[in-house]
Amino acid sequence: MRTSMAGADCEIEGDMKITGLRTLRTHRDWGRPVGDVNGFISSGITEVPVVLIDTDEGLTGVGLGSDQSVDALFPAIEGEDPRAVSSLYDRMLAQVFKSGHAGATYGGIGTIDSALWDLKAKIAGEPLWRLLGGRDRFVPGYASGLDIALDDEQLATFYASMAERGFSSGKLKGGRDWEADVRRLGIVRDALSAASSRPALMLDANESWNLKQAVRYISLVEERVDLTWIEEPLRRWDAAGHARLTRSVRAGVATGENLSGLEQYTPFFEAGAVDVVQAGAIWGVTHFLRLALAAHSRDLPISPVGLTANPGIAHAATAVPNHLSAEVQDFGTPFGITVDEHYADGGIVLGDEPGSGVTVDEAAISAAPDDTSDGGWLVAEGPHVRSSRAGLRLVADDRGAAG
Repeated sequence: MRTSMAGADCEIEGDMKITGLRTLRTHRDWGRPVGDVNGFISSGITEVPVVLIDTDEGLTGVGLGSDQSVDALFPAIEGEDPRAVSSLYDRMLAQVFKSGHAGATYGGIGTIDSALWDLKAKIAGEPLWRLLGGRDRFVPGYASGLDIALDDEQLATFYASMAERGFSSGKLKGGRDWEADVRRLGIVRDALSAASSRPALMLDANESWNLKQAVRYISLVEERVDLTWIEEPLRRWDAAGHARLTRSVRAGVATGENLSGLEQYTPFFEAGAVDVVQAGAIWGVTHFLRLALAAHSRDLPISPVGLTANPGIAHAATAVPNHLSAEVQDFGTPFGITVDEHYADGGIVLGDEPGSGVTVDEAAISAAPDDTSDGGWLVAEGPHVRSSRAGLRLVADDRGAAG
């Protein structure tokens, strides 16, 4: 079998075999503080794990997102043909059956899975979006600044830059002060009005409320703003609460990015608790495809978050019938990483390079100094570490906001 990769022919005879797994760490400089109601990274510099899957035919698959538990997962795929991606995904789940796949381990599964899909498309000599059955290389998106720490001027500047690329929808991080959120949503609306006379506005609370807080807070915001959706209003496991909430507010309820496994969505589907099904890009291509079809069977749209963490999910979005809009947080790429895509007309335009379009400059990354010493998603002040006092502050703020 002959396949073409980046203009060079590569001979593949019979079954290809996975021979190795390597990891690198690079960094992304966002150029601004990034975070949410739980905290933020003031330096704007975060770590980016890279997982490389090597084969006996000289092809390498690239996955971005997480390297959690990858050494424990590798025996499930070692010596296997990388083209059997769906089966290898299930083998990885089985590999951690006793300890469980949920949580951080699922990130490792997702990144390996994305690397395998990259390999499968490279073997076929096609971009991943075409291999998966996509017809249109364009992926509609919405702007998301991870903007809790931006002042009003910075907020306006960020969303104006997104409007210049045609983005007409935007998501604000908030949840502590409804009056401030209303004001800042107005700033986002005004900035995006350059691309649309009626921009779509979303508010992301990042699991910071209980049910009563959510109903009161959203109702106050909705007196002033037409919200397209409210995102992660309650803790990720509260299907009953989300079901009550979606019947109590006008905005759609979007959630799911932190659910690690298709089975964790079942209570939400059964309770009618979600209006926009979200998938974390870090969980991988197979997870996204399976979840999209599960949502489609219930006439629900799907929206992936954080495509900067895993460009391969944009390719998968072209191949499902119910993709709504994908979160676009930045136009840049991590250091030493190039991605065959560009941003225009309010979305992502995917390229023709075989695979997911991700190229890694291993030499540059290996030679670079560690630029994440002052930041990283898991530092104490960051958004991925929930403060034990966050709930108390939010209760007080909510009381004040609601009068």
